Parts: sequence; structure tokens; C-alpha cells
Amino acid sequence: MLTETQLLALMSDLESFRVERTISTTDTDEFREALCAFANDMPASKLPGYLLVGVDDRTGQASGLAVTDRLLQQLASYGSDGTILPPPALVAYKHTLASGAGDIAVVEVQPSHQPPVRYKGRICIRNGPRKGVANEAQERLLTERRTAAAKPFDTQPCIGSTLEDLALDLFLSTYRVQAIAREVLEENNRPVEEQLASLRLFDLARRCPTNAAILLFAKDPLQWLPHAYVQFLRFPGTTMDGDPEEKRFTGDLLTLLRELDAFVRTLPTARPVAVSTLREENFYDYPPISIRELLMNAVAHRSYEAASPIRFYQFADRLEIINPGPLYGEATPANFPRQTSYRNPVVAEALAVLGFVNQYGRGVIRAQEALKRNGSPEPRFEFGDTFFGATIPIRP
Repeated sequence: MLTETQLLALMSDLESFRVERTISTTDTDEFREALCAFANDMPASKLPGYLLVGVDDRTGQASGLAVTDRLLQQLASYGSDGTILPPPALVAYKHTLASGAGDIAVVEVQPSHQPPVRYKGRICIRNGPRKGVANEAQERLLTERRTAAAKPFDTQPCIGSTLEDLALDLFLSTYRVQAIAREVLEENNRPVEEQLASLRLFDLARRCPTNAAILLFAKDPLQWLPHAYVQFLRFPGTTMDGDPEEKRFTGDLLTLLRELDAFVRTLPTARPVAVSTLREENFYDYPPISIRELLMNAVAHRSYEAASPIRFYQFADRLEIINPGPLYGEATPANFPRQTSYRNPVVAEALAVLGFVNQYGRGVIRAQEALKRNGSPEPRFEFGDTFFGATIPIRP
């Protein structure tokens, strides 16, 4: 957090590329553009940028704002609501000036390790105090910075694959139009390889798609990642005895998730339960939203390097979802599910772009809330060394 001396210096430096000052508390577009630009760190300063709400941009003076918890929660949500992709690392806090001139809401944004960062499909940047949208040369520079950093598995090149292995129509007509703003597309004259690379879907140095591109757009993803599927088994009892019914969900992630989403809607059974002498309400064996959110969590966070599919099992008294790969990064059993780290940042971004998730880091919490509303027992989680498991008990 900034000291008061540091904050006053940033308030008065009207030429800084690291500061956005505003007296508005409602201009969410301007706020998000500023946060996106700070995350891109066009000058490569490797220093955080600051959105200062409650400071006059012309004078650098405090406006006398009284910062509320609601405002801080709103500002903090911009790092996880899926509008800025990949999500920026930010913290929002209040600073009350010792002079009595009012409060300042400070949003501190760290430079992204995975640029370029986009808001509404635009790569927002700052050059000095000026704001704008990156041109092709600036976008290429940001892309090169990313490739120089350590790469998660889904951003690594899928050696041996080529553009011929991708269903490019799926990228061009479905994904690209949702990931990139229309006016940017209209000005885009670059070859498809560079377009894919700007979204971390093509490795320009190796001249091949990344693992994320294979997962999202390959004609046959299993040719390259043979365990990238979901296995569903329905057992007749409460153990694995007996012959289960089996179904596999395969294909590019868009196809797989659509089929899985439709299938999940057919699993739960609603039944009337008396809540008073004169009134009944319908409750589910398993709330569909809980199943869906935990499956989406598995697809986003599983290890695609592991030699195992996502296992989705139905027993007479419970559902089990087991995804290969333990908790990742800063996430631990002690801080789960409040802390989220992304093993597959491009896949997680794609789930948001395609509308399968609404907000980053909220899937497990939404599942828990839906189970509570349904009157279901709490879900159980298993934190293995090589896997993560979730069990949804049937509602009694």
C-alpha cells in the first residue's frame, strides 16, 4: 500500500503514465480501460499503475470523496469479473488524507506476465499521460514480451501440429469475433498466424499452434492430447460394483462444453417438498448449476499433461467429479476456494469469452451457494497429490 507521501506525489504528478485520476465514481468504462493499460505496462517499467478515485485530474487535488465499502468492492471486482482478459492482478483500498481533504480510493495494478491484456477486445495502453489502443507494432511488442516469459502448458507450442490441424472457421467466425472488438477486426490485415499469436494460440518462433489452440480448435484434439476428454459413468448403486453406463465427451472445447452443458441439464430430478402445511416447493436431487460450475472448474483447472481424463461419476447417493492435477500455484486447502491460480490461463480466458463462466474464481462458491439454497448437504472436496476431487451428495 502507498504511504501518504507516495500518494501525494502521484496525485501531483500530472504527466505520469502510471496514474489515472478521476472524481467520478461511476465511469466504469474509463476505470477498466485504465486498469487494462496499467496491466499492459507499455513502457516496460515493471512498476504498478494506480487508479486514484477522488482526485481532480486537472489540479491533482482531492475532491472530498467519502469512500464506501461498496465502491471498493466494485473496483476490486474488475480484476475477476471477466471483462479484462487475462485478469489483472490488482488490489483496491481506501486512504484517508491526514489533511482532512477526504478519502482516495486507490486501485493498484501490477504489470501482467501474460500481455497483451484486452478490455472489450481492445489492447489499452498508455504512452506518458496519453491513453490509446495499441497499433499492430505495439501489439507485436507486447506479444514478444509474453513469449519471453515462462509459459504455462496451454501457452506452450504443440510441436508437430500445424494450422492444417485446426478448424480455422471455428476460430475466425466464433472465437475471434467475441475475443476482439469489431473495429479492431475491421482494421486487421495481419495473417491468421499473427492473429492467433496475439491471443496466445500460436507460437511464431516454432511456427505451430499452442496447446490451447489444439484444445479449442483442433479437428481432433485427442490426436495431440489423448486424455483431453470427460468420462461419465453411471453406477447402479453406491459403489463401483456392477456394470456402469458410460458416455464420453470429446472434441474441441466449444463442442465438448456445449454437449456437457446440455447433458448436465438432464441429470437432476426435481421433486416437490412440503415447506409448510399449505405450500410445497420443488427441490433437486442435485442443483444443475452446482454440477455445471464444478465441471467447468475441472475443465479450466485440470492438468492437460496428465494421462487421465476428467472423471464424472454418478452413484445412487452422490456425484463425483475428479480432475487430474492438484491445486495449483497459490491455491491451497487452507485458502480454497477463495484463492484461485490459473494452471491454464488461455483456457480459462476462453471459457469467459465463450460465455461458459461469468466471473473468475467464483465457480466453486456459486456451486456451494446453489447447494445451500436447495437444502442439500455441503459438497466435499479432496485435495490429492495428483488430483482434485469434488463430491456432491444427493439431497435427502
